[in-house]
Amino acid sequence: MAFCRACGQDAGDASFCPKCGAPQGASQDAAQNSAVASPAAAADSPTAGIDENVAGLLCYLFGWVSGLIFLLIDKRPFVKFHGAQSIAFNICIVPIWFALWIVWLILLHVPIIGLLGVAIFPIFGLAVFVAWIFLMYKAYLHEKFKLPIIGDIVEKMVNN
Repeated sequence: MAFCRACGQDAGDASFCPKCGAPQGASQDAAQNSAVASPAAAADSPTAGIDENVAGLLCYLFGWVSGLIFLLIDKRPFVKFHGAQSIAFNICIVPIWFALWIVWLILLHVPIIGLLGVAIFPIFGLAVFVAWIFLMYKAYLHEKFKLPIIGDIVEKMVNN
């Protein structure tokens, strides 16, 4: 990883630092010698002004919608990964939710166990909420945390 010489932010392979706009690498000397150096002209995407970790967090904030927006707009691999994982996470919740409805309908007809079926939905909702917060936290820490099954699939999709 390359870090900005001016502010210390992770600059990756960018020509200019995404945080402070300072020129990086070989283009630094040319930009310093140039009378007009515009860091805004080097921005690759509309979200280049947002730090990668914040953009990764925002991928999860509004579910699959924000994940899709960042997947389509942002060009940084870290943000694209979290955008795709946000979409996959939200898509995987739907079939599990339907399966829980089927289990609940079956348990509803069993006299004593039927009342326990009512506890399924709050427990599942709490688990989804905790996973959602955990994914946002890991993205904010700039960690590429992969979910057990869908993380590898998403990583292959984003890298290809």
